[in-house]
Amino acid sequence: MIVNYAKDQPVGFTNRIERITIVGAGGTIGHPIAEELLATGKHTVTALTRPGSTNSLPIGLKTIAVSYDSNDGEAALVDALRGQQVLIICLSSQAARDTHHRLVVAAAKAAVPYVVPNAWGWVWLNDEKRRQESMHGEVVYQNIKDVEAQGVSSWICVRCSFWYDFSLYMGERTYGFTLPDKKVTLFDDGERKIWTTTTRQVGRAVAKLFSLKELPEDENDQDLTVARWKNRPLAVGSFNVSQRNMLDSVHHAMGTTDEDWTITNESSVARRERGLKLMATGPRHQDGFVLALYAGIFLPDEVSWFGKATFDEEEVDNQLLGLPKEDLDEVTKQAVDIAVQMKQ
Repeated sequence: MIVNYAKDQPVGFTNRIERITIVGAGGTIGHPIAEELLATGKHTVTALTRPGSTNSLPIGLKTIAVSYDSNDGEAALVDALRGQQVLIICLSSQAARDTHHRLVVAAAKAAVPYVVPNAWGWVWLNDEKRRQESMHGEVVYQNIKDVEAQGVSSWICVRCSFWYDFSLYMGERTYGFTLPDKKVTLFDDGERKIWTTTTRQVGRAVAKLFSLKELPEDENDQDLTVARWKNRPLAVGSFNVSQRNMLDSVHHAMGTTDEDWTITNESSVARRERGLKLMATGPRHQDGFVLALYAGIFLPDEVSWFGKATFDEEEVDNQLLGLPKEDLDEVTKQAVDIAVQMKQ
């Protein structure tokens, strides 16, 4: 790999990331990323929004409204991205299929040096079988390749697992919990531990990354830089937990015990198969996709295609970036509060 040094850059090069644009800054992952970037005080952060959008955005963001689908949509996107150093793409699963491509092409035409593609999750660059089995892994891969195909921007994606807080409050389809109703479906015996990551820890990681120097000053500079992760995943983990661990944490947050809950069990294999069948029904395609997606990481070792479902400290970049150790009960309480608000 060719190493570039700050000392060799043109006059005016600052060696820091100052201008960042986010698509989806009001969403599940975009919101905490925007908040954490703003909290550093080191960046001007701009949100690209749709005209008429009513999404709640973090205070302090600049906003530019762009109609991606209009006749001059690409030109407007290029104008909005010109001079930006980073484009972070946080798209909803419901976004139009070509939206990511439009953004990546505009970033290339605007000569944006770094793109964080909509590639949040498992990253298997050299394992087509696992990408296909996981369903989500292939989307991640294709979005990374979309950036590479333009031949301009470098990519940095975030390798994580399911977002813990989001997956806990989003209902039975994800981690099996219906929090306000005190119901949970345990997959198999509920004891399989998996890697999970909070949305806030992802936000901190992205903010820490882009607060580093962009390049080493010279060949003697051993400091961490953004360039270390150029065209590579940034790995972030929060907890290795089982559903049983999650339920115990929920009890701490809600002041309950097993006796207060309706607890059922379902085979993870059967759950995945049920999800795959639902995917073929049309109206409940998305329900089936989520069921099958989440069940995949919980499959028993003897039938699992996933591989190692937990993380070790040396496999993630938490320590390198100085990310804090999180408190499971604290994050669980936040998820419980959100679930209650959502039901009101």
